[in-house]
Amino acid sequence: MNLVERAKNILITPKTEWEVIKNEQTTTADLFTKYAMILALIPVIATIIGFSLIGMSYGFGITFKWPIGSSLIYGIISYGLGLVAVYVVAMIVDALAPSFGSTKNMDASLKVVVYSYTASYVAGIFMILPMLSWLALLVGLYSFYLMYLGLIIVKETPQDKVVGYLIVTVIIAIVFYIVIGFIVNAIAAPSIGLDGLKNFDFGN
Repeated sequence: MNLVERAKNILITPKTEWEVIKNEQTTTADLFTKYAMILALIPVIATIIGFSLIGMSYGFGITFKWPIGSSLIYGIISYGLGLVAVYVVAMIVDALAPSFGSTKNMDASLKVVVYSYTASYVAGIFMILPMLSWLALLVGLYSFYLMYLGLIIVKETPQDKVVGYLIVTVIIAIVFYIVIGFIVNAIAAPSIGLDGLKNFDFGN
């Protein structure tokens, strides 16, 4: 599996690539170490650079930058919990499979989740310019479409049940990510909020 080729193909020709993925023999270790763990670095590194080195501009010559130490803590925690979330979401997909007429297979579920996240990971590059961070979310929504196709092709979900399968999965995943957000903010936000006040640049 070539990471660049796989990422390009799943984004540009997802239907064809899902068929290839469906028939591949991959391990959990391969999916994480050779794909997810690498691509997941994109939004983390971009966020650290964007918010610590470039900063968020509020106009009138005012720019707010995160302290680099706090930013690194935020990045490390987000990276680790983000990878845990991938596995948890895959477990959710697999647990829900029988309820939506799909094949219960953890390997297949992990494939669907890991490769669906490709759009979100790649879109994370926009975080390097905080003012464009909204584009990361917008482009990342393409991951829902990728998961939709993955559920149909890899999980063999009936067409009439795939939308419900996707919606329930996304709702549960959102709740889980909210919890992760609270954890990350509880650990990293205090230092960003206090020390960050020292990093206001008023254009002087």
